[in-house]
Amino acid sequence: MSDDGYVQKKEGQKRAIVEKMREKGCRITKQRITILDVILEHECASCKEICYYVAKEDEGIGQATVYRMLNVLEDAGVISRKNMYRIDSSKEFS
Repeated sequence: MSDDGYVQKKEGQKRAIVEKMREKGCRITKQRITILDVILEHECASCKEICYYVAKEDEGIGQATVYRMLNVLEDAGVISRKNMYRIDSSKEFS
C-alpha cells in the first residue's frame, strides 16, 4: 500500500471512530483526538507507552486522561485490551 493509501485508510478509521464516539455521547476534544492519533500511528503494548507518545505531542495530557480515553474506546467497541492497544481494522465502525 502506498503512503497515500495508508494515510487515507488511517483517516477513514479516525473519522469512523470519532463518529462512533459521538454516537455514544462523547465529546470530541483536542486531547482525545491527539490520543486517538497516537493509537492509530503506533502499535503500543501498554497505556504507559501510549502516554509516552502522547506526551511528545502534548505535555498537558496526563495519564488519567489517556486511561479515560482508552475506556471510552473500549466501551465503544473500538479497541480491546487483550494484547495491545490497537484499532481493530477488521471491524466496520459506521
